[in-house]
Amino acid sequence: MLSATSEYALRALIRMSQVPEGAAILGRDLADEARIPQNYLAKILLALRHAGIVTAHRGTGGGYGLSKRPEEIRLLDVVELFDGTQSRPRCLLGEHERCSEDTPCAAHESYRALREAHMRFLETTTIARIGRASGKEKAES
Repeated sequence: MLSATSEYALRALIRMSQVPEGAAILGRDLADEARIPQNYLAKILLALRHAGIVTAHRGTGGGYGLSKRPEEIRLLDVVELFDGTQSRPRCLLGEHERCSEDTPCAAHESYRALREAHMRFLETTTIARIGRASGKEKAES
């Protein structure tokens, strides 16, 4: 449901949310820890920086950090940055450019609950919430 770019961006942000506040993480360390190709990550971080979500610090102790609190970054904000409106589930059967109440496909009504749950998840879930859950998994391993 998400592009590889959105998945990578979310993984990077989740990892950055686990860095102590005010600290930065080097791009190469972030790439290794989040399992993202370094050159791909650089492009993602640039877009996130332009969107005001991350900040870059130069020099000794430099690297990348969040410019917003993880509780303020919704998954939808990140996904729409990279996937645009394609992050919103479309017609399941591909019958219509815009499957809607006015022009429903055969699966429209059955697929509605999944579409709504997907959007509700992206709208209400934050990087902080996922970061905490991810941190617990690592601690338990």
